[in-house]
Amino acid sequence: MILPFSRPLYVMVKPIGAHCNLACRYCYYLDKKGLYPEQKQHQMSDETLEQFIKQYIEAQTTPQILFTWHGGETFMRPLSFYQKAMQLQQRYGAGRQIDNCIQTNGTLVTPEWAKFLHDNRWLVGVSIDGPQEFHDEYRRTRDGRPSWAKVMHGIDMLNKYQVEWNAMAVVNDYNADYPLDFYRFFRDELGCRFLQFTPIVETKPGLMEGDTYESTDESVSAEQWGNFLCEVFDEWVKKDVGEMFVQLFDATLANWMGVMPGVCSMAKDCGHAGVMEWNGDVYSCDHFVFPEYKLGNISQNTIYELMNSGKQMEFSKAKAMMMAQQCQECEWLFACNGECPKNRVLDHVTRKLVHPLSGGGACVLCEGYRRFFSHAAPYMDFMKQELLAGREARGVMKKEILTK
Repeated sequence: MILPFSRPLYVMVKPIGAHCNLACRYCYYLDKKGLYPEQKQHQMSDETLEQFIKQYIEAQTTPQILFTWHGGETFMRPLSFYQKAMQLQQRYGAGRQIDNCIQTNGTLVTPEWAKFLHDNRWLVGVSIDGPQEFHDEYRRTRDGRPSWAKVMHGIDMLNKYQVEWNAMAVVNDYNADYPLDFYRFFRDELGCRFLQFTPIVETKPGLMEGDTYESTDESVSAEQWGNFLCEVFDEWVKKDVGEMFVQLFDATLANWMGVMPGVCSMAKDCGHAGVMEWNGDVYSCDHFVFPEYKLGNISQNTIYELMNSGKQMEFSKAKAMMMAQQCQECEWLFACNGECPKNRVLDHVTRKLVHPLSGGGACVLCEGYRRFFSHAAPYMDFMKQELLAGREARGVMKKEILTK
């Protein structure tokens, strides 16, 4: 009975399911429309919205409550939908502090949207993969047109209305080869101070367990990933600590300190954040929206019951319990905790594809992470000592440290 009260409960909600006005070539979520082939429109009803908000608030044990709206493309729902959501939050919130964050591809931002986001203090995550050449390589409309110019217009609109926003980018086979161009674009051209980047790791369609592992053309290789992280880290640790917040570096430092990292992929266990589709179906994780990981529907069971069910607890524990031998023996296990289970699909001995939670596979990008942790270790050690001494980590920028 203690476990449910030991941490906040998060459920990321998909008010329009997987529907999107873009067709990014690497998107892992577009095909989720196939889960509901009998219905063309995947739009959350007012009844489901009210059920979700009421149950989500009732499930929280902390005075602050965070709602996270995700897609598909969230802005394909009208502004009135989110206005209604806020009315319901006020109705059921009982005076508690309620915050909202929303993820968007940035192409549909209008003055009306920007004013709403500013006035109601919504945090916006904007998906953009760097300079135009990098972004337009894979992030295109359904009819193949580039999207970068529209995204930049959306960012300009957010800035004009002083909306708080963060950048969320993917690292793929193309932009991974230009780490400093990538990083400096966000820092110098966008003036971005909060950056999250995620590697593309996808398996070629049609492969079965036991087949030789092959990644999609857009996926970043372990070698690219390691080089990318080291080069961006060197720029950040010498110039931008305390000014530019890079989620992966912050999470690495958190693990170095022995505290909970701010990203679930590097945490010791999973199950911190579920995902709810447009019709009220709840799944264990955004990367495990498959029938076998469906927990139920909020019309039959409450969010609290689903997220604290035996099935979700098993999913949570599987990350640590089902870990490859090479991870268990690795000196850097404390730093990544085996990374995201969805990327643990490679048997590094046989080079075969395995189930991500079988215990036989390690992260596809393992060698890249090992290179990064080894490279960053002297800086992480120094920043850890600074923080333990009550000083700021930014002192590392004044310290000459020889990397291994």
